[in-house]
Amino acid sequence: MTQKENKVVVFLGPPGAGKGTQAERLAAEQGLTKISTGDILRDHVKRDTELGQQVRPILDAGKLVPDDILLALIGDTLAGMDTVRVIFDGFPRTLPQAEGLDTLLEELGAPVNAVPLLEVPDEVLISRIVERGRQAQAAGHAVRSDDTEEVARHRQDIYREQTQPLIDYYAARGHLYRVDGVGGMDEVYGRIVGGMK
Repeated sequence: MTQKENKVVVFLGPPGAGKGTQAERLAAEQGLTKISTGDILRDHVKRDTELGQQVRPILDAGKLVPDDILLALIGDTLAGMDTVRVIFDGFPRTLPQAEGLDTLLEELGAPVNAVPLLEVPDEVLISRIVERGRQAQAAGHAVRSDDTEEVARHRQDIYREQTQPLIDYYAARGHLYRVDGVGGMDEVYGRIVGGMK
């Protein structure tokens, strides 16, 4: 495996910034596998693997899955790849997770290449989230419980509290670059790609 073939992108950004949409597009256009810890956990539970049996009661209780289990799941997923070309969306969420992920990636000879941080002002984020809720309601769909202004503001606070250490961690390693997340989807996507090394 050569360094050139490997590509690891960690996506950071607050709820409502459009991370999911941009990560999907980046994955499709650059031949990356989008890794969502939630999807991996649900898959293990569904297949009733040993790890699945371990995490089912934790998920059923609505608790957070411990870091060591999440890292084992990711290690398992990455170990099955010939070339590590991945984009992480929603992971890592904490400093110990970021450090554990780095250790895992170093063992595979595939260190993090880029950490785009989507930045969108709070008021824009909150209006986007509330609007998403309004549109769902107008279309007769169930409104997500987090698509209210109060919950949206609370989520922004939690995000900032949890993510600031990650921003500092990746910035210190020279991987982080800030992306203005306001504008058309193509415009924002262009900034994300433009910032990559």
